[in-house]
Amino acid sequence: MTGEADIEERRGQVFCTSSVPARESLEFWHDAVLATLVGMDIRAEGGTYDATMRTDRLGELRITTVDCDPGEVHRGSGYVARGDGTEVFVAVQASGTAQVEQDGRYTELRPGDIAFFETVRPYRTRFPERFQLKIFAVPRGLLGQPESALGRITARAIRPVGGLAALLSPFMARLADTSESYSGPVADRLADSAVGLLAAAAAQQLDTEPAELPGAERVLLLRVQRFIRWHLADADLTPAAIARAHGISVRYLHRLFEQEGTTVVHWIRRLRLQECRRELPDATSMGSVARRWGFSGAPHFGRAFRREYGTSPTDWLLGERARLSPEAS
Repeated sequence: MTGEADIEERRGQVFCTSSVPARESLEFWHDAVLATLVGMDIRAEGGTYDATMRTDRLGELRITTVDCDPGEVHRGSGYVARGDGTEVFVAVQASGTAQVEQDGRYTELRPGDIAFFETVRPYRTRFPERFQLKIFAVPRGLLGQPESALGRITARAIRPVGGLAALLSPFMARLADTSESYSGPVADRLADSAVGLLAAAAAQQLDTEPAELPGAERVLLLRVQRFIRWHLADADLTPAAIARAHGISVRYLHRLFEQEGTTVVHWIRRLRLQECRRELPDATSMGSVARRWGFSGAPHFGRAFRREYGTSPTDWLLGERARLSPEAS
């Protein structure tokens, strides 16, 4: 077993699961996350885990970049009660996607998106594909917001489509990649600038906060989304079936998703495509993967894939296999 003391020696450096036997990789990673970030449960298929972490400090900021296999993390009330949540996490999704739940809200992070995580309340995040995440741990007082306000900006995707978000996302990502290059007064000034931008982003989120669904509707929407994820492989997962399972009308179901800026059909299709994309590089049959995740066959899957990603699954797969081949290293 890898102990916490062993992990402590690695803080501020790069370490990865390849440094231990494969059977110990998930336990090693659990200890690393506990020592470097906060306590949380980590689940992955197969019981082994391929992950790398680089952590550094820049002024008041702790910056951690993780590059990991698919999986799920859950910071439950037991971990929260241990009192290690002295910071607010601001995460930049560098690659892959993340499905985040906190404070009764759910959002999906795509590459370039930014999100706030509150560490004094439970949260759950699912990563359906390999991903890279850049996490900035910010002392909560530096954001200039009361506790009640911080609880209103978690689990909201800040898209880098314009304004402050378009400036903040690439700046924070680049800062994480180059943090080791800075020291002394330069490092302190960059950290101050980053904290100022993050505080401005938090304030802007509160100023432009969209109208919340009523509390009961929010709970219902989360329940519907969980139901969809549990039944994602079911080819009969239709709006009518979902509405019937929850005792609501199809019209009301569509209304719940409309207020989230999407449709129930698109939400299902996107999750299915993510699962297919995760399996395709190791699959022998594209059609079998497509049918396993609710598509009628390869043609149906191919049309949906091209509509979502702008390329065919065959071309995407060729690019992935070329990228992952030893000759490409």
